[in-house]
Amino acid sequence: MNTQADNQLDSVMYSYTTDNSRLEMENRILKETVSHLQNELNKFRQPALMVCDVIDLIENNAIIKTPNGNKFYVSISSQCTDIKPGDTVLAEQKNLTIIRKIQSTKKFHVEKFVIIEKPTTKWEEVGGLEKEVQEIIEVIELPLKNPAIFKKIGIDPPKGILLHGPPGTGKTLLAKAVAASTDSTFIEIVGSELVQKFIGEGAKLVKEIFELAREKGPSIVFIDEIDALAAKRIELGTSGEREVQRTFMQLLAEIDGFKPLSNVKIIGCTNRKDILDTAILRPGRLDRLIEINLPNKDGVVQIFKIHSKRMAMDKTINVENIHKKLLGFSGAEIQSVCTEAGYFAIRENRSSVTEKDFLDAVVKIIKKEEADKEVSMMFG
Repeated sequence: MNTQADNQLDSVMYSYTTDNSRLEMENRILKETVSHLQNELNKFRQPALMVCDVIDLIENNAIIKTPNGNKFYVSISSQCTDIKPGDTVLAEQKNLTIIRKIQSTKKFHVEKFVIIEKPTTKWEEVGGLEKEVQEIIEVIELPLKNPAIFKKIGIDPPKGILLHGPPGTGKTLLAKAVAASTDSTFIEIVGSELVQKFIGEGAKLVKEIFELAREKGPSIVFIDEIDALAAKRIELGTSGEREVQRTFMQLLAEIDGFKPLSNVKIIGCTNRKDILDTAILRPGRLDRLIEINLPNKDGVVQIFKIHSKRMAMDKTINVENIHKKLLGFSGAEIQSVCTEAGYFAIRENRSSVTEKDFLDAVVKIIKKEEADKEVSMMFG
């Protein structure tokens, strides 16, 4: 009997000990969970810190530049030591006191922000622009292919050109063709995106884009919508306009800094030459202005031939009649007409394109242009 009672007592004590250990373990896990949640809650309550650059140190204080370009004279926390001009720091947002120094790369991964390619466009693919092509060959292609001839004559070739004219007339196509003919790296920047996306960093990005261009030379830096970056300066004084001016001044500095006969050329592109700052157009910068207009009658014939040469066309087509309908169209619009004509044939399950397909395509493109103009006028 005593043995049986002892066994029952041992069983009860073992069960109690086991339950107690399990409860202690659960209690420890709950405490750890509460502590973790408390830490997370504290993080949510902490105000965000601003990333700033240190411009200068004055005794125990500093001058910093905030992301929007403004500068402030601020205090430095006693816990923050070894601060030097050029450092990146975290500052409290309310009074901009420097809290601590952080490691921050001073370089962009430029390849992420620009379009870099080796174009394959041939001069034969450019129609109706013989005079403009010849100018570009003289100003861009010849200095890149044969710099020795300029050295022999004793002159410096232009550093860049400005292509201006209505949309869709072939400005980008010309830039890609000269890049292909010189086997150059084509680096494309869109001026409006540079201004909108990189407030506070535009000048730095421009500098690094040109460093990349030198590394990958021979190269052509193509700046589309350059008017967004190089418009006439106005004295409104907003932080956004000051940032655009800083970026523009950095662009001018990069152009002025090119050594003669360098293997980097600049091609600016705009639909609004009238609003450009004269500083970008002065001698030694983008001083060669090449106007790209809508194609004349011969140009229309050439462009239509380029875009329709691979099309299966009905033998009864009166090509001259189509050419007449295309007068006043840009090169891009003529390409769109050919594409739409092909779609009309595909929708009707035909294996060739008829004259009616082209004429219907012309009407469709005209209606689309009119609709786009109405939208543009409505939204300014």
